[in-house]
Amino acid sequence: MVRKMVVPDMKWVDEKSENTQQVAVMENIGKIDIKYAEIPHADDYQVRVDVKWVGICGSDLEVYRGVRSPEFLTYPTRLGHEVAGIIDEVGEHVVGLKVGDKVALRYVWGAFAEYVTVDPFSAVKLPDEFDLMHGSLVEITPTILTGMERGEISQSKNVLITGQGVSGLQLTQFAKLYSPKNLVVTDLFDEKLEIAKEFGATHTYKIPTKDTPTMDIVGKDFPDGFDVVIPALLEGDAVIDALDATAQNGRIVMYGGIGKTTKPMDFFKMHRRRVDIYTTEPKRDVDNHRLFREGRDMVVNGLINTERTVTNIFPLSQIDKAFALRNQTRGDVIHIMIDSDSSHDDGRYDEANKHALETMSQYED
Repeated sequence: MVRKMVVPDMKWVDEKSENTQQVAVMENIGKIDIKYAEIPHADDYQVRVDVKWVGICGSDLEVYRGVRSPEFLTYPTRLGHEVAGIIDEVGEHVVGLKVGDKVALRYVWGAFAEYVTVDPFSAVKLPDEFDLMHGSLVEITPTILTGMERGEISQSKNVLITGQGVSGLQLTQFAKLYSPKNLVVTDLFDEKLEIAKEFGATHTYKIPTKDTPTMDIVGKDFPDGFDVVIPALLEGDAVIDALDATAQNGRIVMYGGIGKTTKPMDFFKMHRRRVDIYTTEPKRDVDNHRLFREGRDMVVNGLINTERTVTNIFPLSQIDKAFALRNQTRGDVIHIMIDSDSSHDDGRYDEANKHALETMSQYED
């Protein structure tokens, strides 16, 4: 049986004291707070990671917005899975990992904290000289590589990626490496489309509103649709839109669009066009870890840029502000990183975030 995402155990305490840590808990939709828990110890088959960086992923945002189904989670819950840190405790029976190793983590849910304990399966080593912050996004590379393989992207294929947020921009970089005939991307904001051009998109299209059908904008240039369509948008309606943009005998690769849908799926249209729909999670543990290493190597060797999309950094203590900002639809906010080192909670990020926070009222619905 393939393993599932693990939420590390925590022993909660009422207040901060010696040998405790900050942990972010989402009490309810739209409400995330800092609680305190004992700093855990690794058991014989685990390592403990001193968490340094965690990115706010779109999946975290869906939970914050309350659009994930009850089968996925219930509140209160803990978030955070794009993790990089340093091993500071190793279980007696762990071989290969050691104290001081820099690692990226995968299949860990609930890592908006200062320390977590994990199975070695969840860790992949990073070079000593590599910037840990930019190693946190290694976590999403196995799903992206799975999507590229299932899409069978090649020089004869026209590829469309809808949405150029942090994951969409990663997808664009990876898709470029598979040498598609045309690599077409869409987004609501010029700022993100400019980065997409830097990352290898051959065509970029600005979508005027989030409800505008993609083919209304790109259909003039690509009337027959696309061989591979990859929605990189939140919520499930992105797949409805993707189907309309898929060519005869094409493929939809569901990197995004995995949440609830508010519109019916036209399965006859899918049948008539002979469209195949693929998910992006590896189906075997061995593939998961293999692709984790491959993705790490692409980032470490400079093929994939995980630095360009970071727009804001907040300390863990201000995670409520970070989520409120990330929840807004705007072009100047792409990827928000959480610095989990409590010694950095000294105001060092306040000035850099001042403008973004002061302008939040301009983007409220």
